[in-house]
Amino acid sequence: MASDDIAQLADALSKTHVGDGELSYKGLGLKLDNAASVEELVREIEQYQGLRALRLEGNTVGVDAARAIAKALEIAYDQCYWSDMFTGRLRSEIPTALRSLGSALMSAGARLTELDLSDNAFGPDGVKGIEQLLKSPSCHTLRELKLNNCGMGIGGGKILAEALIECHRQSSAHGAPLKLRVFIAGRNRLENEGARALAKAFQLMGSLEEVHMPQNGINYAGVMALASAMRHNPELRVLNFNDNTFTKKGTLAMAQALRHLRNVQVINFGDCLVRSEGAIALAAVVREGLPILKELNLSFGEITEAAALVVAQAVTANPHMEKVDLNGNCLGEEGCEALREVMENMDKGDMLASLSDDEGEPDEEDDDDDHEDDEEEEEDDDDDASDDCNEDNEEDSDIVKENGITSKEGSPEKPQSPGEGKMKKVPLVPGQLLCLEHAVQQDYFSQQHASLLHTFISKNNEALKSCGSAGERLRDALEKKCHDQH
Repeated sequence: MASDDIAQLADALSKTHVGDGELSYKGLGLKLDNAASVEELVREIEQYQGLRALRLEGNTVGVDAARAIAKALEIAYDQCYWSDMFTGRLRSEIPTALRSLGSALMSAGARLTELDLSDNAFGPDGVKGIEQLLKSPSCHTLRELKLNNCGMGIGGGKILAEALIECHRQSSAHGAPLKLRVFIAGRNRLENEGARALAKAFQLMGSLEEVHMPQNGINYAGVMALASAMRHNPELRVLNFNDNTFTKKGTLAMAQALRHLRNVQVINFGDCLVRSEGAIALAAVVREGLPILKELNLSFGEITEAAALVVAQAVTANPHMEKVDLNGNCLGEEGCEALREVMENMDKGDMLASLSDDEGEPDEEDDDDDHEDDEEEEEDDDDDASDDCNEDNEEDSDIVKENGITSKEGSPEKPQSPGEGKMKKVPLVPGQLLCLEHAVQQDYFSQQHASLLHTFISKNNEALKSCGSAGERLRDALEKKCHDQH
């Protein structure tokens, strides 16, 4: 090793952070190719007494260097921060390096609580490199597993799921089942098959508190399997499935699962195409069954004004809510103003995130989304999904009627391009308003719903003009309902 390289390594190591049982080389940008390049690093590891955590993020480690580090690591410790440590390496090198590091941990009898391999882009082969470690007693105590942006793909997701299931089986046989609390695997192209495989592991463990799986190309079939698994994890606090494709079917399944989860504090279903019907179903759960929810993200979901107002009414009734994000939906200028007004009237204006990216009120309404094109996919996907968590899918797929909207298993939806499968708006007729007037006068129609409907129609006076006295009668009935119950 050249003298200037040694000097550069020594200078970098002088910046090493040591404390609280943690030895950190995070972000030093070291290029560690062979045993000679890690001599100083190995010496520090060997001399450190009571090592509990080793951070190697932000460096690049070759196979020979990994073997040398692995030998030094034949001591027991419990936290591995190994994200972003294979930059510039051949993909074929990474599994060998990971197996060396994992073997050292297993030989030392380590009992890991945290393993972070995010941002390594190692693909399915990289998952094979940690497969034996994940199955071993060293991971029976694992509490946090972070594999964000690793490019695992469907194959890697299946390998990971099987490893977790085997770890749970072996740890259970020893009387201390695996209790993973935090699972992070965003940007991995898991798709439906990977999601369904992991759902089996999640349901088996039942110990998750945080699940982060954004940007994985999962559509409703995978979402339904995940929803069925989530309900078996009663301590869930954070659900982040941002930028997957729920559509109506997936959202209703997730809403049904949330009815079993009373500890959820953060829901991020942004950019998931939850659509209006799904938003209304989620609002019902927020109002009735999520007492400590703090954040709700339903941005960029093709939600219309009426559904957004239902969501607003639900979140304002929750005393712990801190933020609701409905940006990027289809409210239109008047809808945005109506939403802000509802929030401000409840003294919750600060809770509402910006609406600067609203898509505007749609000129046409989506009704039924490409049913014929979707039938074949539904037949394949739903059969597979039913095999994953079969004891729950019957209940999940038969979603309850909520706020006058029903989902049936034979009514799938999928994303579509603007302009496809659309129908023109149906104009209001007096008979519709007379039916509403009758409903408002009944005991089951609450003051809360009357207030919401009154706010909505007050923003749509032009539409009511064509209905003559029926519009006035409905408005009078709403005002009377609100006054009577104050």
